[in-house]
Amino acid sequence: MTTSVILALDIGTSSSRTAIYDTKGKRLLATTAQFAYPLITGPDGQAELRPADLEKAIARAFAKTLQAWRKTKSRAPIAGIGVSCFWHSLLGLDKQGQPLTPIYTWADSRCRTEARDLRETMGEKSVHAATGCMVRTSFWPAKLLWLRKSQPGLFRKVDRWVSPAEWIQEKWCGQATASLSMASGTGLLHAQTLQWHGPLLKQCGLRQNQLNPLSDAPSHVTPAIARRFPELTNTPWFPAIGDGAASNLGSGATNPGVAAINVGTSAALRVVVATKAVRPKSPAPFGLFSYRVDDHRRLMGGAVSNAGNLRAWAIRELNLPTDPATIEKLLAARPGPVKELTLLPYWIAERAPSWPEEMPSAVVGITQATRALDLLQAFQEATYHRLAQIGEALESALRQKLVFIVSGGIQKSPSALQRLANVLGRPVHASKEPEASLCGAACFAMDQLGLKRPAPQLGPKINPQRAISREYTAARQRQIELESLFRDSGLVTTPNV
Repeated sequence: MTTSVILALDIGTSSSRTAIYDTKGKRLLATTAQFAYPLITGPDGQAELRPADLEKAIARAFAKTLQAWRKTKSRAPIAGIGVSCFWHSLLGLDKQGQPLTPIYTWADSRCRTEARDLRETMGEKSVHAATGCMVRTSFWPAKLLWLRKSQPGLFRKVDRWVSPAEWIQEKWCGQATASLSMASGTGLLHAQTLQWHGPLLKQCGLRQNQLNPLSDAPSHVTPAIARRFPELTNTPWFPAIGDGAASNLGSGATNPGVAAINVGTSAALRVVVATKAVRPKSPAPFGLFSYRVDDHRRLMGGAVSNAGNLRAWAIRELNLPTDPATIEKLLAARPGPVKELTLLPYWIAERAPSWPEEMPSAVVGITQATRALDLLQAFQEATYHRLAQIGEALESALRQKLVFIVSGGIQKSPSALQRLANVLGRPVHASKEPEASLCGAACFAMDQLGLKRPAPQLGPKINPQRAISREYTAARQRQIELESLFRDSGLVTTPNV
């Protein structure tokens, strides 16, 4: 019999989801709720969310999940609320805690000039060594400098800068803190002292009291929220952790040598490392990140901006079939690489491992024989090649071979899992957890409450097809050489990591 359960919330860039989990990490499917909201984009690099849209979706998800929970036979008490939130997102609040700005997501790249200026002013390698973050458009420093320069009146009015998860917790609980995990993804947290980085704050024109205090300690919902949702009365609400950290926890990629690969809207490859196992002066290889899960675990890896979003663009703009089963069948019949095409898939400003933010996307090798399906497959392969580069860099830094657990939308496609294994040249295990970040939010709350849970089991093993893998190794080298050619041509002014 279940003695207690966890309510999990996953705040994503396109939707928010909630569900109830038992203390074995099993999701009660009937309690799952999901509500979407639009990402507002523009040709100048704009990528924003409206705070009101986010808040409405979360409130509706809570209501639906708790309504379903009330109908279950065994209504065990909710022991805690765990939250996952997309990293790097920035929101400005007034003195009353109301939004003054939109939510600037990681994909908003309008601060490219400020990122370049900051690299020249502070030195990217020294900032990376201190924070574990690159000096790029994804992170807070460049965005803050851009807002300070482009909208000085608005910048001066902002009383506090927070993540959307902090804002939601403050509205529901009356107070909020920045978890070490979320703070580590801002680019403003000192990786060794675990305090806000004073010189960076000064450079951005911020005072320390304009950021929330750092703490993983929980708060509790206000009396008004408790009257609306009585099940949450006196339930600890834990500050959100980054979605990448949650994905590792939820997929079971937490032990040494086990890496999580998530391929959804974007993609990433990450490994949890005990703090004591990381050299103090080298939080991660330059070009990769080192964030926090909590005060004793780091998350090392790299993220790729163009994945499922690029696939969706290709299906829409190339007039390909929209039925997933049809696409799956067509791609499954093409196990090897598209040999005549080499791509730089930089539709959105790209990240690890070389961070070519100002480099244009490129497709080389198109002929009159090229078909739309060739391009779709080549886009997919190009994304996987960048994940392979990240994996190679991590293995070199950790001096060990990694086991790969794969989660995200890719789990729905056997052909994509096989292609990923072929590109990596290594076996991959499909995660048995279809909602890794949501599950990870529940797992973090359980960890904080001292609740023991069984380790997730590895899913089916997909082995690479060796002959095809060798072809993909050669194709990856062509992609690397094409990127180098652009850099060396002088046509692109982007720093070489």
